[in-house]
Amino acid sequence: MNASTLLWGVLFGSIGLGFFIYGKKQRAIVPLICGLALMAFPYFVSGTVLLVLVGAMLMAIPYFIRL
Repeated sequence: MNASTLLWGVLFGSIGLGFFIYGKKQRAIVPLICGLALMAFPYFVSGTVLLVLVGAMLMAIPYFIRL
């Protein structure tokens, strides 16, 4: 693990916390699940490029899927 992986993980975790809180307050399931995924996936992904790609994809899902 290097510094960039750690910083990207912290960034995606904090964005995930925001999605989670928003989804919980608005009772919206898609941001809630994406927030949980954004907080959890940096523990399982080790490459920086893959971390950024998966994080960007998880951040874009609530924009395209509105339930």
